[in-house]
Amino acid sequence: MALTKAKADFTLHPYDHDPAAQAYGEEAADALGVPYERIFKTLVAEVESGLAVAVVPVAGKLDLKAFAGALGGKRAAMADAAKVERVTGYVVGGISPLGQRKQLPTVVDSSALEFETIYFSAGRRGLQIETAPGNLIALTRAVTAPIGKAG
Repeated sequence: MALTKAKADFTLHPYDHDPAAQAYGEEAADALGVPYERIFKTLVAEVESGLAVAVVPVAGKLDLKAFAGALGGKRAAMADAAKVERVTGYVVGGISPLGQRKQLPTVVDSSALEFETIYFSAGRRGLQIETAPGNLIALTRAVTAPIGKAG
């Protein structure tokens, strides 16, 4: 809805989600035939100021120190899943950086800028949004920084 309201170009990509899947981003990439580098996962971590959102390629991991630094802090740790679901309104594996209950500070990995479009969760398992990285950055008021690291 956030993309529609902003009149941004986007495409929804549904796929059959396997309830046994553990790696949701990789499952989406494989199902849609998209390189792992173009599918981004939404992670929530605790920083000194509270919860914050990291958007990184599924091909790698979140560099917590770089993430904290991008937000002007020193430390970050992954947030408790139950707390994340309560605060964002989404279930783990289907957390979208858009449309969360509360707007959290957001950092998008700078590798997103290398692509014309990127994919990320549309808010439920089995549905991805494809849009220009600039749309995601603008709508979440995100900063970009190299916060991803090789998996």
